[in-house]
Amino acid sequence: MATTPTGQGGFPNHVSVSTRVDRLLRERQMRRSQSLGTLQSAGKPGAAGSKDEKAQSPAGEADRGVRRHSGNDEATTTSSASMADDGSREVSAILQGQQKQGASPLHPSPGKPRRQSDSESVSMSHRLSSGLSPNPLAMDGAASSQNPLRSKSPLSSVIGVKHSHSQPSQLNFGQPAREDSSLLGDWRNFSADKLVLLGQETMNMQQNQELVRDKGMRISGPGLSLQQAPLVAAKALDPAHRALSGMMQDQCAKEQRLIVVANRLPFSAFKGIGGDWKLQVSPGGLVSALTCVEGYSMTWVGWPGQYIEEGERDSLREAFAKKDCCPVYLDEKTTDLFYNGYCNSVLWQLFHYIALQQEGTLSETQTVQDQYDAYKAANEMFMKAVMTEYQEGDIVWVHDYHLMLLPQILKEEVPEMKVGWFLHTPFPSSEIFRTLPQRNDILMGVLRADLVGFHTYDYARHFVSSCCRILGLEGTLDGIENAHMGTITRVAVFPIGIDPEKWINELDTPSVQARILEMRGQFQGRKVLLGVDRLDMVKGIPQKLLAFEKFLEENPEWRNHVLLVQIAIPSRKDVPEYQKLTSGVHEMVGRINGRFGSLTQNPIHFLDCSLDFHNLCALYAVTDVLVVASLRDGMNLVSYEYVACQNKEFPGVLVLSEFAGAAQSLGAGAILSNPYNVNELSSAIAYALKMSDQERQQRHRQNFMHVKVHTAQAWGETFISELHDTHIEAALRTMHIPPKLDTSLVTDSYRRSKSRLVVMGYNATLTTSANPKAQSNRQFDQIRTLTQVSAEVKEYLRAIVARENTEVLVVSGSERYKLERIFEGVEGVWLAAENGIFLKPPRKDWSLVVENINLEWMESVQLVFDYFCERTPRSYVDTRETSLVWNCKYSDIDFGRNQMRDMLQHLWTGSISNAQVEILRGAKSVEARPLGVTKGGAVQRIMQVIANDTGIRPDFIFCAGHFMPRDEDIFTYFDKPEEELMEGLAPLASTFEGVPATITTCTVGRKHSLAKNHLKGSGEIAELLNLFIT
Repeated sequence: MATTPTGQGGFPNHVSVSTRVDRLLRERQMRRSQSLGTLQSAGKPGAAGSKDEKAQSPAGEADRGVRRHSGNDEATTTSSASMADDGSREVSAILQGQQKQGASPLHPSPGKPRRQSDSESVSMSHRLSSGLSPNPLAMDGAASSQNPLRSKSPLSSVIGVKHSHSQPSQLNFGQPAREDSSLLGDWRNFSADKLVLLGQETMNMQQNQELVRDKGMRISGPGLSLQQAPLVAAKALDPAHRALSGMMQDQCAKEQRLIVVANRLPFSAFKGIGGDWKLQVSPGGLVSALTCVEGYSMTWVGWPGQYIEEGERDSLREAFAKKDCCPVYLDEKTTDLFYNGYCNSVLWQLFHYIALQQEGTLSETQTVQDQYDAYKAANEMFMKAVMTEYQEGDIVWVHDYHLMLLPQILKEEVPEMKVGWFLHTPFPSSEIFRTLPQRNDILMGVLRADLVGFHTYDYARHFVSSCCRILGLEGTLDGIENAHMGTITRVAVFPIGIDPEKWINELDTPSVQARILEMRGQFQGRKVLLGVDRLDMVKGIPQKLLAFEKFLEENPEWRNHVLLVQIAIPSRKDVPEYQKLTSGVHEMVGRINGRFGSLTQNPIHFLDCSLDFHNLCALYAVTDVLVVASLRDGMNLVSYEYVACQNKEFPGVLVLSEFAGAAQSLGAGAILSNPYNVNELSSAIAYALKMSDQERQQRHRQNFMHVKVHTAQAWGETFISELHDTHIEAALRTMHIPPKLDTSLVTDSYRRSKSRLVVMGYNATLTTSANPKAQSNRQFDQIRTLTQVSAEVKEYLRAIVARENTEVLVVSGSERYKLERIFEGVEGVWLAAENGIFLKPPRKDWSLVVENINLEWMESVQLVFDYFCERTPRSYVDTRETSLVWNCKYSDIDFGRNQMRDMLQHLWTGSISNAQVEILRGAKSVEARPLGVTKGGAVQRIMQVIANDTGIRPDFIFCAGHFMPRDEDIFTYFDKPEEELMEGLAPLASTFEGVPATITTCTVGRKHSLAKNHLKGSGEIAELLNLFIT
């Protein structure tokens, strides 16, 4: 609330700073693209392998020399070293301000190599040619603004800096020992270019430190620890910048805590001989991915995996507490409805494109509702467990579809909490997801997270599309924007990986080497095809078997020289659909073996079990072709494991389903196939078996580079780093969002004043939905979502204008007759229609305020609007006396946006462009109005009429409304009462012969605005009007 007439508020240098930021970003990006061009040629791998030799016979191929696993990482180390050496001079030219001595992001310190953190699923050549950011601490700017689903891509991963991880002997989620300050895993080395450039004018290259002169932002530089980095020019900071810097300084001063929330804890509990609880590490990619994330004190929250009696929960909680874990105890009924019911029978199937079963009776419908109620209850229990561990400043990372409501519940408890959410399964297209009955609640629950992550761009794109089409929200370059709340949920891609060093090191152990020799002896003379899948409906095992049968049928010469080893790990044995699948697969294996087998050998070895780690490593090493035929898969890390276990001289071939998430990561080196097309999959198997050595090596080089760079540890660190950046960027983005209005302070000023003037907008300020329940489906029902002024608001306005020396003005773009009809019976209110062109004083007729209006353009614009209205289903034209509005808010979102773009291009470049008309673009509308007409200019004239007619000299003015940016000059007029808004018209102070004691401007909706305050919606405006009269 502005209590003085001269208050500036906001950030007067915003426009100039933003312009400077954009210019510096463009210049930096050009320098990066030019410099990285030389790295591209240095990074191209040379020709490897021997002369291209075609296999003369299956037996000859199978009897090649014995493969010995060695030097898997030599190629990576050699090429990385050459690339770093050739490109170092170019990179140093880019990173101005980096010191030549000491540790730097591109040259790791001797004590500890830099960890890779590139998480984009692109090939080496593509990353180099794309001009990605060469600074590991900088990933936003011009490069990231081109992609709404951006990923971290430090240059250290592009030039292939070798990294290593020590494997802990046991899981310990406490603070690990650190040899230096982790530049990637610590948000204090934030990667937002705009945040750095906002205060960066020059960098001191002579001193052993980096100073951001202009705004005093603190970042770390070569040889400079975060604790030593001074904060300069503090007095130059405005309050918002000081608050942001204070937030960063407070976080730097204390240890960072990470709370990982997943459905299952990383330990399984069982009773020991003495009756006490014992904990055993549970295998899983998430556990290994986060175990080695450094720089954080980690706590896990999750379900222990079994029902625990109440009398034993305290003792088990103590055992988990020693491992930094917090168990969530669920009763048996909730567990069944939540986990087996809604999670596995509804969400999991839907996310894997398995249509939901149609209920046949009302009792079945009630069962689904009971499952969803249990889902909500379980998420509430997880929230309570998180709150017992949460401390201010902690990071909360929620995982998977089991906890999609949790981000919203956590934000309701602590709005400032840093919350990230990651999905480990596919996310379906919007046409599939919209069949979920609880779709709105699920999406809104996820959107309260600060950062939403997916494995692939397709999944992220489907999520954004679902939010736009189902919720009617706007997809932006940063993610999903909720314009009403003034928030943006970042949506980004983070492909998970494995720990390749773990597999590579295991291959060198004597036991695995002995097992490799033993297997080679068993499989001598035969090519080995391998499948490692969970026995699940979406893994495509029947399709794989059919394709193999097709291959044997069409290639009889291979029948005695090829073997398919299929490992099918049983799952959900008690589900009838899975039992039927198991029987069908066993029947197919028997049929194929009976058709193509012999007394001494069968073409398929089928195992209904899992293999231990060292046996699986050995089997990967001797496999010639890995076949992944998933019908739908989140990522499929089996392909990563297989690539890590291959010998670089004689590598195997990966046949990968295009429906697996790994296809977007390993597609450059794999043979992609459609598992639904049995002929195509059979041909892919044949091509893989007959592939030359040179092509095998080239394909393996592509895949191995990706697996080495995109590790599980880099995935975890990158997500956490991006979550930190998102939180900082959100703080920057909200700098110019006015604070929430202090209604008690405004009410006190209103009551103390002797004369009052209240100026209100109409649409989205005084109006509410005629049917609030239809708001979530507003794109489907045009009639039920119409707005109206409630009877309570009308009563409040009557009571306000009834007071002595109080005037109320309602400003709208609507027609005269509509306003007069709506406010019929509300005597004493001034009405301004058509953006203030027409004015109706209380108990008088309408008069023209703005004269000499040129309306010759209306007929031409009407023709254009009508044309696009016919082309765009469910769009409409609102024809007014002095303006026209084409609205597409009920149309298909993408189609309406495209039509709007075509219309604007026609209006701005066609013959109408020279007419006396102003074309304004809204979120889902286009308005044409007379040139120079704004609500601010009209209100300036109206104030003179009110002052002359009533003689009022208000000491309290309150102006609130949800206005288009073009009309927000109305706030400027009131907030700067001594300045002339339009030439020839008196400022506010002259109109009322002095500056009012209290002037309050308030925008409706949490958004960027010229107003000094904000309220969230028309409901809060109604509450404020009620406070005025009570």
